[in-house]
Amino acid sequence: MTVQGFFSAKANAASRAYAMPRIAVIGRGFSGMMMAIALMKTVRFPFHLQLFDPNSTVSGGQALASGRSSEILNSRVRDLSVSAGDPDDFNQWLSGNAPFRSAVPAAIPGFLQIFVPKSIFSDYVYQRFSEAFASRRDVTVQVSSEMVFGLRRIRGERFVVESDGAASAPFDMVVLATGYGLADQESQGGDLANIPTTVRARRLVSRPHTILLGSGLRVVDRLLQMRDNGYTGQITIVSRRGFLPQSHTRNNADPVFPADKMPAQLSGIVRFIRSACQAAEADGQSWQSIMNGFRKHARSLWRSLPAIQKQQFNRHLRALYDSHRNRLPEALHVRLKQELAEGNTVLRRGHLIRRTPTGLLLRPAGKQDTEQLYADDVIDCRCQAPNLSAPLLRSLIDAGLAVPDELGLGLAVEATGALEVSGHAAGALFAIGPLGLGSLPDIDLVPEIVTQAYAAAESMAERFHPQCKAV
Repeated sequence: MTVQGFFSAKANAASRAYAMPRIAVIGRGFSGMMMAIALMKTVRFPFHLQLFDPNSTVSGGQALASGRSSEILNSRVRDLSVSAGDPDDFNQWLSGNAPFRSAVPAAIPGFLQIFVPKSIFSDYVYQRFSEAFASRRDVTVQVSSEMVFGLRRIRGERFVVESDGAASAPFDMVVLATGYGLADQESQGGDLANIPTTVRARRLVSRPHTILLGSGLRVVDRLLQMRDNGYTGQITIVSRRGFLPQSHTRNNADPVFPADKMPAQLSGIVRFIRSACQAAEADGQSWQSIMNGFRKHARSLWRSLPAIQKQQFNRHLRALYDSHRNRLPEALHVRLKQELAEGNTVLRRGHLIRRTPTGLLLRPAGKQDTEQLYADDVIDCRCQAPNLSAPLLRSLIDAGLAVPDELGLGLAVEATGALEVSGHAAGALFAIGPLGLGSLPDIDLVPEIVTQAYAAAESMAERFHPQCKAV
């Protein structure tokens, strides 16, 4: 080859590399890893994928954090497949996992109805990511441990990711997969600012006392972990509404729902669902079946509600709804009930005023006076809502690339996760998972995130190459 031919070939290769679509995924928790899997299994053509996250390890974010062996996922194996069109994939993976199969012999030949530790699910997700990457020699993946603080749009609908690391080439697509968002105590301000997640106080009473803030699955996880690790002290759960997670049925509750048309007003909808649950119980079914059936209608119903009724739901009903949709495996619910019945754990309803060096100041529900609760530890087990003033989200909102949803819970998105501005979807910007919770009910649950990730990947493929959408 001549020198001219050599440089011509190099130039052509560089041109092809530049023409290869570049996709950034910001966040490497479950939403980010699921987006990466969906892209590699869906998009036919070569592309470059860059995963940004300051954490050095892959995690499940706030919802699936830490992955201790005692933490059990609240969804059955049958609902946790990351493979589109193959709901049995996780079950098959477990069946081929010799250590797990030997530890749970009673579930052989299948594990579809059981609940598994988060650490097992994390192993499964990471292996499926590794396999998807290994099968795509035409895809390059780069992992960057940088904090992203902004996006800047440049000519041609491309985006520069602004981070605390070296500048990278522009991206054609950017996916926000930051889970519940980029929230931190200091940026949220108020009485909780500048106070660490765990407060250790001087012992004021003879028996150790720990306060857990929250009422969802994370608070139950922490409670049971503490007991499993030998903690014998008093535990107080402080919750504004006081709705702890309800129980799954022993066997799977297949979704059912009345065929009658639901009312259009929020108050009528609540009465309709309550009546359906009571009728199901009277017929020997379970209210869980009704709630599972309701979830199939939740998205269209949510879209139809006016903003004021969405706000009413968020203020008065969301905690109750969450306690019935985010359910505990029956065995863990029995342990929780036993803790409360024996008095070793106490549930206090009230509004947290502020933390103090010796515990926290609480306004009990229904009272005007405040009360000092003394404790050795105060541990925040609440999932923090996205902080819309965080630099990354603020940069998008200020540039008109994103808008908050009607409730201010996150960003307005379409079903695919495409950011929605003035009623139109942004073709190159997506928010996957809980960042879209104000627009899409249940988008913080694994099955919904999986479905959304594949829909987003198909949308991206169509945008780049309409003639070859999916594998």
